[in-house]
Order: sequence, then C-alpha cells, then structure tokens
Amino acid sequence: MLVALRWLLVSAAVAAAGALAGCDSEKIPDISGRHMQPLSDAVLDELERKNMPKESAIRIRIFKEESELELWKVDKSRRFALLRSYPICRWSGDLGPKFQEGDRQAPEGFYTVTPDLMNPNSH
Repeated sequence: MLVALRWLLVSAAVAAAGALAGCDSEKIPDISGRHMQPLSDAVLDELERKNMPKESAIRIRIFKEESELELWKVDKSRRFALLRSYPICRWSGDLGPKFQEGDRQAPEGFYTVTPDLMNPNSH
C-alpha cells in the first residue's frame, strides 16, 4: 500500500511539473532545492490579493479529459478558492482509476501528502 501511495505521489508530482512547464519541455524549471526557497514577491502579492495566507492548505485537482490542473488554496474565509490553472500536456493510461502499480494509469482521487511519504532519495 505504501509503495502504491508513493508511486501515486510521484505521478502527481510529475504531472504538476509537466503542467507548470506549459507543454514546452524546454521550459521545465530546475526544481532541485526550489521547495526551500522563499516565495517570490509576485506570488506573495497574488496570495494577498486573493486573501490566501501563505501557510494555508493546498489542493491539486486534475482533469484528465480536459488536460487541466487546478491549484486550490484555503483563503481567509476558510474555504478553498482557485489560485491558478495550468494546461497538462500528457497523462498516462485511459480515463478511469488506477488499479495497481505498473498499470500506466494516472492516479485519480484524493491523497494526503505529508513529508514522511516523500522519497528522501528523490530529486
């Protein structure tokens, strides 16, 4: 179960990286160590405009058929609000859920990602 969950988390991270690249593989950013960097002034300004504390929870919603990733964040009213949307170039498998590791299906559903679930050897 833990291996399957880790695989699902890795798949979600790959999908997010592809979505952030805007379908241009030459524009994929070098993300090594990026998670440790402070948020840019532009991001902080956007969060302030949308009344979203930077520490609030985040949800990612992916629509396979529409090839779109949505980033939602809790705002000051304690409700999730759309922060950004990104196009997704590709996703593996067909529409429908993932049944087992190695079936090449992109995962569907709700997953909680915590630091202890992350692969410490992954870049």
